[in-house]
Amino acid sequence: MSTPAVSILLPFHDAEPTLAAALDSCLAQEFADFELLAVDDGSRDGSTAIAAAYAARDGRVRVLRPGRLGLVGALNHGLSAARAALVARMDADDVMYPQRLQRQCAFMAANPQVGLCGCQVRLVPEERIEAGFREYIRWQNACLTPAQMAQEIYWESPIAHPSFMFRRAIISELGGYRHGDFPEDYELLLRLHGAGVALAKLPEVLLDWSDSPGRATRTDPRYARRAFDHLRAEHLARDPRLHGRPLVVWGAGRKTRRRVNLLLDRGFAPTAWIDIDPAKIGKVIRGAPVHPPGWLACKPRPFVLMYVTAHGARDTSGSQLAALGYRAGHDYLMVG
Repeated sequence: MSTPAVSILLPFHDAEPTLAAALDSCLAQEFADFELLAVDDGSRDGSTAIAAAYAARDGRVRVLRPGRLGLVGALNHGLSAARAALVARMDADDVMYPQRLQRQCAFMAANPQVGLCGCQVRLVPEERIEAGFREYIRWQNACLTPAQMAQEIYWESPIAHPSFMFRRAIISELGGYRHGDFPEDYELLLRLHGAGVALAKLPEVLLDWSDSPGRATRTDPRYARRAFDHLRAEHLARDPRLHGRPLVVWGAGRKTRRRVNLLLDRGFAPTAWIDIDPAKIGKVIRGAPVHPPGWLACKPRPFVLMYVTAHGARDTSGSQLAALGYRAGHDYLMVG
């Protein structure tokens, strides 16, 4: 068998209602030089038979049956079996557009410095999307270039996992997906960023991303707010941008301080806190005073971590910093 250009990595577990549509969208790709690794993660419904039927009809489909490993184990099992230099992720309840592989392969060929690229996504079904998630997709779809990824990486996960296409050698060298009390996709992006690997996204919607009630982001404790906070703090502590300059934290509320403490307990000490609440100005938190935003006109310019979670407040605060000459990713980072 010749080596394919792309290995599509699609783990599934009890996905009978949606698996056929996902597989159909893979096989309908305009770019045909791929293998499809359907990793059966211990399914108990009819999805195993569905995958087997597709494999019988199309030799590009390979069904792997390692038993129940969980998502991370299934992903790593599929990676170990992949033959292509490029791996495209796919979920069993999503649908990729016919141009997806072609567009991403062309982008990766033209941008050898990029280790992982995604694409813009459409969240479905649209009638069930809540305002917060709609705003998250708007933000995510606007985060495109390696520079934007480096600026926004600590706000939220900037690329939808089933839209990933990555260079298999890089992921393997970094140890594949990791087990832990954290979201495996976001952890991988943070690890890639920390290793200096460029991330990017195609400015085109090429995937329908399903927001089902049972999806892991809604039900798995690894996707709880606290898990994200711990993961961000761990990687922020290693980010070289936080070292060598005075550190200032924007946000002095009680909830913010609980999140910031996860970083400060790793040996960091802010020289000041920033808040817009007049009642907080002048207070001292962990030995550092609370100042209004205008204080940031000081010299030398500190490095600011902006712990502002609301999208509207985030944009306003970012505009205030820009007016003072602060550059995103160079002088400050937004932290979700």
